Amino acid sequence: MQKLIETLKSCGYDPYFIETKEEAFTLAKTFIKEGMSVGLGGSVTVDQIGLLQFLVNKKDIVLHNQYEVGITMDENKERRRQGLVSDIFVTGINALTRDGKIVNADGSGNRVAAFCFGPKKVLAIVGVNKIVDNVEDGFKRVMEVAAIKNIYRMNQKSIDMGKEPKQNINTIANKFTWVKADEKDRITIILINEELGY
Repeated sequence: MQKLIETLKSCGYDPYFIETKEEAFTLAKTFIKEGMSVGLGGSVTVDQIGLLQFLVNKKDIVLHNQYEVGITMDENKERRRQGLVSDIFVTGINALTRDGKIVNADGSGNRVAAFCFGPKKVLAIVGVNKIVDNVEDGFKRVMEVAAIKNIYRMNQKSIDMGKEPKQNINTIANKFTWVKADEKDRITIILINEELGY
């Protein structure tokens, strides 16, 4: 793991290796400062460590929360756009290669876009289950693990709400990117020694 952290540093990331999701939550909170604007990318991992609820409840930031219940689709899209010019964008990662590349898929594109350009800082929370050998394995993981589990999760949520499930591989994973850090320390990666997210 130390070798991976050193590789990530050499690629321009700001990486941390943390043992537990509780410790990761404590560390992640230190990046969220009073007065910041905060964007969100879809992430089960961010939710699992408690960071999503923390952001929703934090009153001294501007949170562009596209997941807020009751907002219109137009407001949802506008919040995603605003997240791309935020002070910090908080999200997860689908796959992280051992040579320092981030592989992500997205439905709307706001998450993959944020890694490439826009927010002043990106805070990525990732479990060790996302580590892969190379970009090809990363895309394979996206399609065979992350996308499948997310389709099931999102369709089940629709069913629970009495709505028709509409997610499929073409709606949830139709925009892809793999990136290396574009600006030193713009992307902070908190790598957690637990299996988290999809």
